[in-house]
Parts: sequence; C-alpha cells; structure tokens
Amino acid sequence: MAAVTVTTSELVTADGRRLAVHRFGDPPPGAAPLLLAHATGFHGRVWAPVAAALLEQGWAPVSFDFRGHGGSDPSPDGTYAWSEFADDVGAVVEGLGLAGTDLVAAGHSKGAAALLLRARERPGSFGRLWCYEPIIFPAAEPPPPTDNPMSVRARRRRAVWPSRLEALRSYASRPPFDVLHPDALAAYVDWGFADRPDGRVELRCRPEHEARVYMMGTNHGLYARLGEITTPTLVVAGERTNAIGPALAEDLASRLPAGHLEIWDGRGHFGPLEDPGRAAASITAFAAGPPAR
Repeated sequence: MAAVTVTTSELVTADGRRLAVHRFGDPPPGAAPLLLAHATGFHGRVWAPVAAALLEQGWAPVSFDFRGHGGSDPSPDGTYAWSEFADDVGAVVEGLGLAGTDLVAAGHSKGAAALLLRARERPGSFGRLWCYEPIIFPAAEPPPPTDNPMSVRARRRRAVWPSRLEALRSYASRPPFDVLHPDALAAYVDWGFADRPDGRVELRCRPEHEARVYMMGTNHGLYARLGEITTPTLVVAGERTNAIGPALAEDLASRLPAGHLEIWDGRGHFGPLEDPGRAAASITAFAAGPPAR
C-alpha cells in the first residue's frame, strides 16, 4: 500500500470555530467523495492508510479533526457533549458541499456514533453509513455523565514526550497502539502532537479533554432513537473487541430500519487502523449496495 500525500486546510464554522480538514492524494477526475470520521483521542489523518486503499478504488477520501482533536479548536464550553461532534460532522458536510444522498461516510467508534447522530438529526445528509463499533450502549434513558474506566485512563495518559520518535517507539511496543498499521500509527504521532517551546512535544488532544469525551459517551441517548435513522448503515464489529462486541453490534444493526451487520474475525476495536485494506474493501462493497438482511 503506497504512502499517500495529505493536504490539510481549515474550515471556519458559522460560530467561528476552526476545524482541520484533510484531503488525501490526487483522486481521479469525477471521483466521489467519501467522508471519514475518527475515534476519540485520534484525528482525521490517522485514516491515511485506509484513504490510500480507497484512492486505489477510485474514491476521493476526505477526513477532518473533531473539536479538541488534532488541529481543530477545542469545545467552546468544554463539555464535549456528543451532540457537538454531530455538529462538527454537519459543519464539514455542509461547508464542503458534500451533504446528500450520494455521500458515503465511514466512522470509527465515536466518529461512527457522531455520523449516526447527524443522520438522525438531518435525514438525507448521507447515502450510506459504514460504522465500525459505534459507541452506543443500551439505555432507555441516557444516564448522567460520569467517570468510567476510559475517562480515568485518559487522565493518566502521558501528555508530554521528549520527541515524536520516542513516543512512536513507546506506542509501537505495547497495547493498545501496537496493533495499529505502521502508517496509521505514524500518522497519529505526526499530527497528534504539537511542538513545545522547550523542544518537547505534547498531545494535541489533552488528557482532560479526552476524559471529558469519555464521560459524555453514554449520555447522547441514541440507542432509543436508532429506529429513526433510515440511512442504509453497515454496523461492523471486531470479534476480539473490548468495546462494541458482536452481540451488541447485532442488536444495534437490528434496531436500524436499514441496518446490516459485519463481524471481523481476529480483529479488535481498532479494526480499521489494524487492517486498512479490509476496511476500504468493506466500505466500497457496502457502497455498491447493501447485502440482503
């Protein structure tokens, strides 16, 4: 899989926030856009190896950084309610003129949930959705935001490193990042850290902001409203995941009026970043027409 060049620009939203937008490679003339939405703590450029495979299949992939991630501005009020991530999706698809029933979008984890939130709020925004382990848990009523193992772990995350190279070596040697495709991990480190005046580097997604995202992750109330989302959607889950497992993924797909299910053997929660070729092939196959239920 050849490396892909990335062109990054800023999209200024209606309320003045800046979102970083990434275009990958040199798509063929007339190539259809394909929007990619990242998981918590990551950024849009981590999709680079998936985008490289999508380019080979004739797509024009575009990603972006959610608020508080990568090169985008932080949340104005600091809450990181997941409805705000749906607003980011809306700002991108409207700002770039992508919204419509021909648009295919793929999301991972929080990114997948944000796509579904937007699809419920604005029917007709997408033609098809590919959602790898969307963070949606069964609940009749959304529970209040609270600390959980993920938020506690995020606060303990090391934020400052002597260099990107040292961070890369550390991440590559231990879970959970050791399963990432080398190009995805390199992109994560390259764009996920900012240079400090003292010569060291610091995470762009601050540990406290990441923790806040996880605290809000059970509060969006989407589970009870999945029946309102009519966009054809493929829910994908890894067989070995520690997040949205096959049984829950099947439940989510069954609650979507046009939901479909795909289980990846031998993969975990980072499936698209572990196996970018498989992700691109799955996205393209679903875009060509959903399988029979």
